[in-house]
Amino acid sequence: MTTELLDATFAALADPTRRAILARLAAGEATVTELAEPFQMSQPAVSKHLKVLERAGLVARGRDAQRRPCRLVARPLRDATEWLENYRDYWEESYQRLDSLLADLRKREERP
Repeated sequence: MTTELLDATFAALADPTRRAILARLAAGEATVTELAEPFQMSQPAVSKHLKVLERAGLVARGRDAQRRPCRLVARPLRDATEWLENYRDYWEESYQRLDSLLADLRKREERP
């Protein structure tokens, strides 16, 4: 994944409205009107959020006659998760070292 796409993914995920839109799209396709329903914002405002999600590659729009449904594209989320996985490994190793140190300290305290 390129740095630009990773940056765009994290920037898109930084906004709670966009995360809510993605959560809704995880349940299936939806139109802008359907996506705007739970929010107290206009359809144009939701469309602006969708454009950010589209630029990040997280959403694709189709065409079904007059209807333009949006759907989730999960690949950028997988790529971001893989990038974050490196840091998970780092923290797990750090916690294992801390656990080992604490176990050693407990053993020393138990000795007379």
